[in-house]
Amino acid sequence: MSCATCSGTIEEAVGSLAGVGEVDANFATDEGTVAYDPEVVSLAEIYAAIEEAGYEPARESRTIEIGGMSCATCAETNERAIESVPGVLEASVNFAADEARVEYNPAGTDFETVYDAIEDAGYEPVRGDDEEERESAAQREMQKQWRLVIAGGVLTAPFVFVMAAMLGVGVLPETVLGLPVGWIEFALATLLMATLGREFLSGAWRALSKSRRANMDTLVAMGTSVGYVYSTAVLLGAITGGLYFEAVAFILWFITLGNWLEARSKAQASDALRTLLEMEAEEATIIDGDEERTVPLKEVAVSDLMKVRPGERVPTDGVVREGESAVDESMVTGESVPVEKAAGEEVIGSTINENGVLLVEATKVGSDTAIQGIVERVKEAQSRQPDIQRLVDKVSAYFVPAVIANAVLWAVVWALAPNALYGVSSALGAWIPVLEPVGGGPVAGGIPVSEFSMVVLASALLIACPCALGLATPAATMVGSTIAATNGVLFKGSDVLERARGIDAVVFDKTGTLTRGEMELTDVVPVRETETDGGEVASDGGLLAEPERDETAVLAAAASAESGSEHPLARAIVEGARTRGIALDDAEEFENVPGHGVRATVAGREVLVGNRKLMDENGIDPAPAAETMERLEREGKTAMLVASDGALVGVVAAADTVRESAKRTVAELGKRGLDVLMITGDNERTARAVAREVGIDEANVRAGVLPEDKADAVESIQAGDKRVMMVGDGVNDAPALTAAHIGVAVGSGTDVAIESADVTLMRDDPADVLKAIRISEATIRKVHQNLFWALAYNATLIPVASLGLLNPALAGLAMAGSSVSVMTNSLAFRAYDPHEDYRLLGRFR
Repeated sequence: MSCATCSGTIEEAVGSLAGVGEVDANFATDEGTVAYDPEVVSLAEIYAAIEEAGYEPARESRTIEIGGMSCATCAETNERAIESVPGVLEASVNFAADEARVEYNPAGTDFETVYDAIEDAGYEPVRGDDEEERESAAQREMQKQWRLVIAGGVLTAPFVFVMAAMLGVGVLPETVLGLPVGWIEFALATLLMATLGREFLSGAWRALSKSRRANMDTLVAMGTSVGYVYSTAVLLGAITGGLYFEAVAFILWFITLGNWLEARSKAQASDALRTLLEMEAEEATIIDGDEERTVPLKEVAVSDLMKVRPGERVPTDGVVREGESAVDESMVTGESVPVEKAAGEEVIGSTINENGVLLVEATKVGSDTAIQGIVERVKEAQSRQPDIQRLVDKVSAYFVPAVIANAVLWAVVWALAPNALYGVSSALGAWIPVLEPVGGGPVAGGIPVSEFSMVVLASALLIACPCALGLATPAATMVGSTIAATNGVLFKGSDVLERARGIDAVVFDKTGTLTRGEMELTDVVPVRETETDGGEVASDGGLLAEPERDETAVLAAAASAESGSEHPLARAIVEGARTRGIALDDAEEFENVPGHGVRATVAGREVLVGNRKLMDENGIDPAPAAETMERLEREGKTAMLVASDGALVGVVAAADTVRESAKRTVAELGKRGLDVLMITGDNERTARAVAREVGIDEANVRAGVLPEDKADAVESIQAGDKRVMMVGDGVNDAPALTAAHIGVAVGSGTDVAIESADVTLMRDDPADVLKAIRISEATIRKVHQNLFWALAYNATLIPVASLGLLNPALAGLAMAGSSVSVMTNSLAFRAYDPHEDYRLLGRFR
């Protein structure tokens, strides 16, 4: 906000919302107060109204680790609980990562209340902010499940003899130490229901009482309870039939074992990020005058001068002030070759100094460092799921109720028409030898109809696995985003991972992307007085009067005028003048003319440095320098005209170096069937020269595009449903990055460009665009693999169980194995190297 009008605009925008009572915006303090009814309008809608009015309400985000989640329903329950807290804008919970990403109003959110809301929902938030001093939720869950596996294994072990006797291996005695075997089985099964079963019973009750939903815990609780209650009734003589305490025991133990393996896989999947944080140095050597002192990393402040010896980690982000060395940045950029560093160059915290002593001035500390930024960006990416996950979530919401209805239906049908169904079941069993009706079926020589119906009910409940469906996408995207981060590619969200694989064209900005963006002065060509249209020579022997109208005078005028600009061309001209020992005058009344050049007053004269349009607009004829301009532009140089007090006096030219990998990257993108284009504000001839050098079709060059028109150029390319990936690095690329289907900012780019982009490349190498595309394709392919197996599992085995062909214990084992297989498949993805295309089993595309 800049004035009272801004305040009024915000008050009007927010006040127009239904449910808003009073609005007060104060532009002097940059604050606002809103009284509203949360039953009618949400805080997120109020924020949206402010943003639509053109302003930016303050928002922050935080990651909370949550324990005790078992499926997508748990995630939804936590989202609703967190979003009910005043001040919270949005919550996104990823149960595969055991984390919640919370966006909130920093002025009105109490996180103790958020933690309490999660606990009230029946889950376990990890309180506090110090990542290094606390275990991850996945690690805690893994340790808890391991304890249950061990305790449950001890209680389940005696049932091995029961199962062996059922298979004809050995004979089960009727009594043990004078106690009937049936009552011993009952005692052990009761202990198991009170320990392992308690986890599922409490989870089922939590889902029902807190969200009126059913989840995986509901299926396990119902399946085991059916077997336990039925067996107890048989033991008490209430009904006739067999005992299934051994099935209850093995079901509980198998699924608990599966939960442990799943938690272990989750912990392994998040290890890469935790390892990245653990790479931070613990101490730093600070130079304080003539003294050196060692301090903990958290005590390092911005501007502190640090000494980094060979073999040590750079404590925090900074700039080299003295020394030269090679630095291993592989843990951040994925580049295995050490990078040479010298005075004036930036270094990243946690990277390793290979040789030589460096004196580094700290520029970023704590949560502002690159390493912390990478971890935060990856967590943000993991919290934003692709569109395919939204579809899976919708299916999962109806999956468990449908499974329960299916199990009850088939149990009732079997009870009503056992003979008719037995024919179908036995026929299928004869066709597939490993399958046959449990216990011989509900016929003579088999088991009672009521018992068989109970078996069908339990098996049909236990065989279904919503966990596998829910894990398929987040498990793969969690690993994929981590692979990307460790290879110097940061995706803003998993939805970006999904979109990046569907692009049709890649548009590169020229300067700083395809080229190094390090311009060097190459030519200074005076335009003699006799070549102009008779422009007057200054009579006072000033800056450009003859015979001083030479290279030195032209360069002095241009460099003095450009000294107030930060443009790469301007820096090249100024540096070229200083290298030649030319003294510069102060530039007064400096004006940057976007897309055209600069205007400044130098030593009392108005000096213009820029393109033909700038000269034309100021009544200066560029024709005398036309031949020189065309020659320099054909050579791929950027040429600029120099004028003083309305007279054309010369031409200066600078050239940029094309990056070594640019041509190879363009060729590889072409092989993939993608159109490759280039946008630049440079002139047509220079742009075409660079395009020829890197292999871009000259018809795909958009030259002379002003900064404010780049976004329009991208949108025109996207017309006709073409999906464009825009790659750039500058402030003037930010609108184009936002307009593109996918915006990619190179790591050497500005903060504005990186903030506007969907993908950030930690290195300034265009070849990493290929990495981003490959990781996107590989991750979504892994998602599809997971979904295929999860769907195939459920689609195949639910009918098998419904037809009475699956023992409940085996159903429990299969349920546990399905989610473990999804996590195992995802973990196998960790070995993928994005320098090559993803191949299934290393052979098949």
